[in-house]
Amino acid sequence: MNCGGKSIYSRAVEPIWYMEITNKQKEYHHEDHMVYSCQYHVIFCPKYRRNVLNPPIDDRLKQLILEKQGDYGYKVLEMEVMPDHVHLLIDVNPKKGVYYVVNRIKGYTSHVLREEFPELKRKLPTLWTHSKFISSVGAVTLEVVKKYIEEQKGI
Repeated sequence: MNCGGKSIYSRAVEPIWYMEITNKQKEYHHEDHMVYSCQYHVIFCPKYRRNVLNPPIDDRLKQLILEKQGDYGYKVLEMEVMPDHVHLLIDVNPKKGVYYVVNRIKGYTSHVLREEFPELKRKLPTLWTHSKFISSVGAVTLEVVKKYIEEQKGI
């Protein structure tokens, strides 16, 4: 391959694996040909923002989200379920993608919760709205986001 008349393969380039990772607080994941650390703050709501995520539904929702971490390629760093919305701080494998992961979480939890709690079928045509809030956690520290999610408990 040529780039400006010179082969890009003939240049001596320092391999990327010699780069030093400077943020030691972040957890980095290592896979074949990839090192990553991708955290996202995610919020999603029940249809019509109904207050349906109360006990015991909220506890079962947390269990369902935690049990699919390995299957869907994410790790829950922090989670808070409010009666009318869900906050997640998740670490996502970039090969999967955060949009894909959140849709899988919502689809799986909706299916199981509506089967286990038939009152959800009577109250709502679907459990979740189509929308979601997704923000990367690069501009603020993970500690700030964790604190924010924790503080949502009292609201």
